Amino acid sequence: MITALATAGLGAAVAFRARDDRMEAKPMAEAAVDLIVDRVAKVFPGPQGPVTALSPTSLKLSRGSFVAVIGPSGCGKSTLLRIIGGLETPDQGAVLIRGKSPEQFRAEGELGIAFQDPALLPWRSVRRNVALPLQVLGRRVADHAGQIDALIQLVGLAGYEDALPSQLSGGMRQRVAIARALVTEPSVLLLDEPFGALDQILRRAMNVELQRIWMKSGATALLVTHGIDEAVFLADEVAVMRAKPGRIAEIIPVPFPRPRDPALMTTPEFHEICDHLAALLGEAGDEA
Repeated sequence: MITALATAGLGAAVAFRARDDRMEAKPMAEAAVDLIVDRVAKVFPGPQGPVTALSPTSLKLSRGSFVAVIGPSGCGKSTLLRIIGGLETPDQGAVLIRGKSPEQFRAEGELGIAFQDPALLPWRSVRRNVALPLQVLGRRVADHAGQIDALIQLVGLAGYEDALPSQLSGGMRQRVAIARALVTEPSVLLLDEPFGALDQILRRAMNVELQRIWMKSGATALLVTHGIDEAVFLADEVAVMRAKPGRIAEIIPVPFPRPRDPALMTTPEFHEICDHLAALLGEAGDEA
């Protein structure tokens, strides 16, 4: 799971007991840790002087966990994810993924990243877009043809292998992006608002699909999202960030067993956690 260092304790309002032994959290000493963020900080130049996007922030993700990060705009959610992905350099602190730097981990094909914009190459078919990371890493695509087809089937796009992005809906394009992020069989999957541009109905359908895909992949996942219900439906724990300066303020556990059915979203227990997170985000917004 995720452990924030030097953050507030868990709220009693969400101290739900797991109803399934599978949901009992293992102590960190017993769980293999995939990712360590050690006092990472980032400052950007601004029109009125430096802006602290992240104050020193530390956390750990255990192997196979799914963690969501929520917070108000400008709290540093995406900055944190980009630093973890090796796409931004921290001004302070370090990130280690299984003992390696993010850059090294990504260069080995062990880190998959999907963003809100699927960024598919418009002249490439679904199959060739999914294969792109393999080519970037210098791997023979022909050696992975079966794996590519299996991923396309996994994300529900069998029959669309030769379709161009312009022939796909928004949700289908995002599924291609997720398949592309998984094609190198990454150990860690980073997701930055992957469904933020979709309507609410399609977004919920994609949440169910993402849960299914993630459970089959076995990857450790970190999701940045503005959607409270999305975070609670998908995650084992939700990290709430606050702004000015950006930092993790509280960690809320989500005790529901998997796989989670969409009907879960209608239950009082689900709404109790969502309401608590909404209250925390209201406090974060007041601070900002």
